[in-house]
Amino acid sequence: MTTARRVQPVRPEGTAPAQVWYAAYGSNMHMNRLMYYLGGGQPPGASRNYPGCRDSRPPVLSVPVELRGALYFATESPVWSGGRAFYDPYATGRLYARAHLVTVEQFSDIAAQEMYREPGTDLDLTEVLRGGMAALGRGPYETLVCPGSLDGIPLLTFTAPWTVGEAEWLAPAPAYLRHLARGLLEAGAWDVPAVSAYLQACPGAAGHWSAHQIADLLTQ
Repeated sequence: MTTARRVQPVRPEGTAPAQVWYAAYGSNMHMNRLMYYLGGGQPPGASRNYPGCRDSRPPVLSVPVELRGALYFATESPVWSGGRAFYDPYATGRLYARAHLVTVEQFSDIAAQEMYREPGTDLDLTEVLRGGMAALGRGPYETLVCPGSLDGIPLLTFTAPWTVGEAEWLAPAPAYLRHLARGLLEAGAWDVPAVSAYLQACPGAAGHWSAHQIADLLTQ
């Protein structure tokens, strides 16, 4: 079993390199799901068609990572129904994620699709690399976060502008939760009991999903 990487808290100085690590903590941890963001199309079970990235190549490398903070579910997903996954980097806890090594162009286009914007323009990463966070809007995934770096390359993700304590939690739908669980298993650092226990304890899922029910999703 692969060991999850710990992110180095120091962010690289200077301009953004040609590549960044995209830290996926939701359904894009699952490689098959991520490829729809890269190549375009409508994933099975989803109600949305994705335009894809300018560069549709798969990530150069994908590794499991653990970040400080917490995963929670809130706001109804227009794609899956049920709560969506968000990351609070300031909350107490540990977030399981999968870091994909992609180009800045690919990260920009993936982020644009999550923000319901048209892909095709590179993001200005100056602010997020300098201060660790940058608000591009008030939407659910319009806040960029840089928790640190891996191998000297910035690790970036996006989340909501609110904290876990400010959010109105909402239980995730079965199909969405299955993608998260399969993505974590695919990463290779956690087994079914660990993944099920992790997800069932997240705010929004806690009290609505048991570890046993989440494990059962993986057999469907």
